[in-house]
Amino acid sequence: MARLYPVFTLFIAFLLFVSFGCGTAENKETTDIQKPNIVIIYMDDLGYGDVSAYDAGRLETPNMDFLANGGMKFTKGYASSATCSPSRYALMTGTYPWRNKDAKILAGTAPLLIGTDELTIPKMLKRQGYATAVVGKWHMGLGDGQVDWNERVSPGPNEVGFDYSYIMAATQDRVPTVYLENGLVQGLEPDDPIAVSYQENFEGEPTGKDNPELLTLKWHHGHNNSIVNGIPRIGFMKGGEKAKWVDEDMADHFLDKAKAFVQEERNEPFFLYYAMQQPHVPRTPHPRFEGKSGMGPRGDVILEADWCLGEFMNTLEEEGLLENTLVIFSSDNGPVLNDGYYDEAVEKLGEHTPWGPLRGGKYSLYEAGTRVPFISYWKGTIEPGESDAMISQIDLLNSLASMTGSGEKSSDGQDLSATLLGKADKGRESLVLEATTRTAFRKGNWVLIPPYKGPAVNQNVNIELGNDTGFQLYDLSRDLGQQQNLAEENPEKLKSMLADFIAIRGEDFVNTEALELK
Repeated sequence: MARLYPVFTLFIAFLLFVSFGCGTAENKETTDIQKPNIVIIYMDDLGYGDVSAYDAGRLETPNMDFLANGGMKFTKGYASSATCSPSRYALMTGTYPWRNKDAKILAGTAPLLIGTDELTIPKMLKRQGYATAVVGKWHMGLGDGQVDWNERVSPGPNEVGFDYSYIMAATQDRVPTVYLENGLVQGLEPDDPIAVSYQENFEGEPTGKDNPELLTLKWHHGHNNSIVNGIPRIGFMKGGEKAKWVDEDMADHFLDKAKAFVQEERNEPFFLYYAMQQPHVPRTPHPRFEGKSGMGPRGDVILEADWCLGEFMNTLEEEGLLENTLVIFSSDNGPVLNDGYYDEAVEKLGEHTPWGPLRGGKYSLYEAGTRVPFISYWKGTIEPGESDAMISQIDLLNSLASMTGSGEKSSDGQDLSATLLGKADKGRESLVLEATTRTAFRKGNWVLIPPYKGPAVNQNVNIELGNDTGFQLYDLSRDLGQQQNLAEENPEKLKSMLADFIAIRGEDFVNTEALELK
């Protein structure tokens, strides 16, 4: 490192003094808005074209549009991964999911994915004086892999920074089908203990595979184990009858918990991670929304989620919190239609395009796998607008840290706080994208997808995965739908992109695992 000579050092000190002194008014203004309430509303499998404000589909989502049209709508906003558990891990930690070998689609009995010593958004914000809560879908593992669901389950959300947690353990289509509040299963009766297994069924328990006469929703692939509320699930469960959730009431249930937290903590800075379950399977809209979209249950639950969003925003307004609350809205990955049940998502789609102008979807390395709705809203602070800056959910930790005066940072995230607030148009220059352990590289307007073995299309979900025997190179500024592979005619660009990709990802990007839907 070059040495600073004494005279030069004094000169630099003088400049810093002058700059700091001249910036007093500006710094005071920044301090005044340093501690906004922060809410992350996270959807589950919502595609780029599922929000009508993106002008890419046929559904009408007025409350999502309210955020998009009243805040900053990002057209190049990315989840880290094309599947749920890895994206949620990356969101919470600001760390690329491929750095954690266990960041895959998790079973309902998987151990906690986040290390209790890892930096997380709630942990960082707690140290800044925030009350922190998670309500909704968790799916980042619980316990140490040997969970007794009849005792307090730990470690979990409370051990990685959340003061309060009200969650489902994994997904709506996986057992255990119960709610947990601060690690305790709700409504559990001591004389009806819960047992859960992902290896074998419990004697005498019916399954979707063996007892189709008990089903109200028919399974297409994978979802043929224990039956709860007439719906076959992934995994086996016995007991806990009074503790089991009612699927059609889930959206209302999580909404009530989210509203209650806001109302209770309204006088102090709070952080709420509100993780909705829609439109993940099984799609079970409340009767109020059944048939409302004309697109079957998938469309109906998106309308239900839109209504929940509106009700939640109404609560912020009623509590006088809208002008001091930053709301970030996004999705964990791109869309999928048939994801394991016969629910007419394909047959009733009509002219709606959940993926918008993009190629692929959930599980895919193509753009629709990870480019998702991404909106920041803060009444009176963020001017309405649209940004084409590239931003990732990995950047939220560092951006929120900067916004709240924390010096804690993740190594993979970037501070894009000014961009989130609409004060700058700077975005990421590059980003590594992940889909079921495979990775691709986005830099500038270009995307590089390395060769990967495996089928080009997963037939069960009818989605192009991005697998090919050769390199794929796309210029998104001219070919957003990724139809023209330019790898052969741009060898120098391919070489440059590959070198930059390896510099971040390492040379072991070729070691991947096959996609398994179960």
